[in-house]
Amino acid sequence: MYPLLADKIARMTSIDADGMKTVLSYFRHLQVKKDEILLNEGEKSSRIYFVLKGCLRIYFLQADGTEATRYLAFENNFASNLVGLITQDPSEEFIQAAESTELLYIHATDFFGLLNTVPGWEKFYRYYLEHAYVNNTRHLMSFLTMDATERYRQLLKENPIIVQRLSNKMVANYLGISQESLSRLKGRLND
Repeated sequence: MYPLLADKIARMTSIDADGMKTVLSYFRHLQVKKDEILLNEGEKSSRIYFVLKGCLRIYFLQADGTEATRYLAFENNFASNLVGLITQDPSEEFIQAAESTELLYIHATDFFGLLNTVPGWEKFYRYYLEHAYVNNTRHLMSFLTMDATERYRQLLKENPIIVQRLSNKMVANYLGISQESLSRLKGRLND
């Protein structure tokens, strides 16, 4: 049952067979279409997603109403509005399918309940939190310490799947630049 998810969890923590069976029993399957919204700003965050196939995008609206993409989760990655899950405040972010996407999800109450019932699950949670912190910090630092060209080169080096699979509009949004700037960047780097 859900071998890709079981493998991911097993690489992040050591849970015995019974514990893994318990954890996996809480996950549900979900198929979503491209551009479908899974979480709206202002809603209470209640799910943690695991991407089997496709891509989820987490974004927020800036003061001027433009979108800013914070995170892109492709196959074999988790995605959630962690701030909302932890604080129980209404979400300040949206979660959207960037492609037609096949997911597994677990409700937050079940996820947190497993911390008290499955030995090793707290290690998984800590790894998940640490991984999210590192990703968010690196993304933020790239905006503070790099120009657009450096951010694009870093993206090509560290996560080329974003450029290969997503539209120029979404790539530009993730980089915090206009589509026109991205086109000029690509042209300049391909010369």
